[in-house]
Amino acid sequence: MFHCDITYRRGLTCKNRIDNLSIFIFLSFFCITLFGCQAPPSANATMDTSKISDQISEGLLEQYVIGVGDLLQISVWRNPDLSASVVVLPSGDISVPLVGDIKAAGSTTEQLAETISKGLDSFVRQPSVTVSVHSAVSAEYLQRVRITGAVNKPLSIPYRRGLTVLDFVLQAGGLTPFANADRALLYRQEGEVLKIYPVRLDDILAKGDLETNYALLPLDIVTVPENSF
Repeated sequence: MFHCDITYRRGLTCKNRIDNLSIFIFLSFFCITLFGCQAPPSANATMDTSKISDQISEGLLEQYVIGVGDLLQISVWRNPDLSASVVVLPSGDISVPLVGDIKAAGSTTEQLAETISKGLDSFVRQPSVTVSVHSAVSAEYLQRVRITGAVNKPLSIPYRRGLTVLDFVLQAGGLTPFANADRALLYRQEGEVLKIYPVRLDDILAKGDLETNYALLPLDIVTVPENSF
């Protein structure tokens, strides 16, 4: 770390002291500008865990949106010949018996089922269509959680319901000897806003204080900084 020091010398005049003070201020400003001495990102003091519990109890946070590469199962009640397993093509389309090509990417399963039902109206009386996602290829990285920094094994793994910060740290092989455990942060996207929450890992691991042992959600990122020496 860059260090500025002024030592008292016998016979130093008031003018000399002022000149040295000016130099010290200049060098301090130069150090901050050159080496990017910035304050750590501000973190939200508390998290509304009751809201998070509601989201977890519902399973996924939002309705799943179909994407390219997803494997879909289309079932038409009492019409097995019209039922099919289809893959969403790079164009975003799927091909449905009697209906033809339909844009599937960007729709929810309910919206796609409604679109197919309307297309079958001319061929089937009151068609009842259900669409399910058998392989959500397009959502692989939208349903992950990640941990980086001073852990023994940084991870990016699929989200699993009930996963907590403590679970995640243990899966990452614990902290390195250089970890600044109580300066860990949890980054969470909430709508259009990126929220940052402090995580006191030392309190969790050493003291059993689980106040910041938050339940994780898809796309969460936990970062553990190293100590500055």
